[in-house]
Amino acid sequence: MPWLIKAEPDTRLVKGQDVKFSVDDFEEMGESPWDGVRNHEAKNIMRDKMKIGDKVLFYHSNCKVPGVYALAEVVREGYPDYTAWDATHPYFDARSDPEHPTWFMVTVAFRERLAHPVTLAGVKSLVGLSTPPDGVAYIGESGLRAVQGMALVNRGRLSVQPVEDEAYEAIIAMGRRGGFEEPTKGKGKRVKEEPEDHKPAESKSPSKEPPPKKAKAEPKSKAEPKPNPESKPRIEGARRSSRLQK
Repeated sequence: MPWLIKAEPDTRLVKGQDVKFSVDDFEEMGESPWDGVRNHEAKNIMRDKMKIGDKVLFYHSNCKVPGVYALAEVVREGYPDYTAWDATHPYFDARSDPEHPTWFMVTVAFRERLAHPVTLAGVKSLVGLSTPPDGVAYIGESGLRAVQGMALVNRGRLSVQPVEDEAYEAIIAMGRRGGFEEPTKGKGKRVKEEPEDHKPAESKSPSKEPPPKKAKAEPKSKAEPKPNPESKPRIEGARRSSRLQK
């Protein structure tokens, strides 16, 4: 069975570490453990259902243009997520016991970047239609119904989702052939849709507001600019980014 897995392409700090993992990161790495998932339903899917050779849709989440950006494949079946008992990891879980692990992950390999990212907005634009628009008529009515029934549409926040074969083929066709309206990169508001995989205390990003400006009436000469606390080098080992240590 095919699957859809989500990652955040934009910088977000958790415990001082950047948990971003974009399609560029994935393509550069080639292969990555899917660590840091802290949702039991998603964990059960990875532990019990995802098999070697299963096809995967790689999805950008919690960003301005969420959507399917690449294709991947499962290359290692479920095994304990050792980051859960690493106290330095952003998604450390003190309740997880190495002898009786709570959390599991799979390893996935990058296979193909889609020429036309299939955006969440594009998928949702098909909901309620009885026939596909002219631009994507090639998916047919059965493909349209399959896309309309995707968990992405009906249970969008789950970060590891099953995908029916016909929906998978329709998404691939759209990603390779296009024909639908594609948004300009960087425009629009961030779409937040995936907090359920994180613990409540870790779900919020630290404030990135710039420090307040000094009053113009400051009598003294300009002070040396203070270093930005977020300007330090990115710390590797975060969710999905642990692959960069290898």
